[in-house]
Amino acid sequence: MPSTRPGPETKTRDDTVTRQPAASKDTAKGHADLGVEVVKSQVADAELVQRRREQIAAAAAELFSKDGFYRTTVQQIARKCGFSSGLIYQYAETKEDVLLLALLHVMSRFRREIEQAHEVSDLLERVFVALDAYCRVVDQFKAAAMLAYRSTMSLPLEYRSHIKNAEIATNELIAVRVRDCIDAGLFRKVNVDLVTYQLVLHAHAWSLKYWRFGKLISLEDYVAHGFDMFVQALVTERGRQAYEGFLAARKTVARSKQKAPRTRTPSV
Repeated sequence: MPSTRPGPETKTRDDTVTRQPAASKDTAKGHADLGVEVVKSQVADAELVQRRREQIAAAAAELFSKDGFYRTTVQQIARKCGFSSGLIYQYAETKEDVLLLALLHVMSRFRREIEQAHEVSDLLERVFVALDAYCRVVDQFKAAAMLAYRSTMSLPLEYRSHIKNAEIATNELIAVRVRDCIDAGLFRKVNVDLVTYQLVLHAHAWSLKYWRFGKLISLEDYVAHGFDMFVQALVTERGRQAYEGFLAARKTVARSKQKAPRTRTPSV
């Protein structure tokens, strides 16, 4: 009996979508984008695969976070994307594939924000900026941040390993900054991987316990308080002097913001 699924998408010159006869599924090997190493696709165009998977992953992350993995259907995800469930199956063979794409989508946000955080020369501030960026992504996507805790065990073992590797790669962006502080004599020698996970868990805790933290403290103060706890536990004598300078600089910036004149909307 012939398959009822449509053939794979392909782009025409005006970037509209046309159909081709069904072809064998293949993975765009060597392409480092969303899930391409492990999730198979019927579509050969790497750019189109990436764009569609971003759409699918964003919709799935939202629905999985709200309703859970088992209660969410592929049809609901397709509806939110604005296309048919048959089209989704061109980019992901199973719902577990879609879950992997959703989790990678969330983790890519963490990585992007840390990479795009404004670069600074001060070593302590570089750690602070990374923690601040991570916490702000968690705050912006609280439900999605909890998705990994709720749904990772629904994935096959191979996919779980892929998520773990992606997590380690993202954490390395923070770990390298901690190592720089150790090499400069600002932090004592510690297990960097362990300290990095403690920083990451501090960020995750904002979403996991937001029902309480949100009533106790602002996000800005939560980041500053957490950073202070870590620095006080790790700092050397040289590092303590550098940290005092870091705090003084932040106070100066805060005072200048308070003194800055506010633009008033003219009355009508």
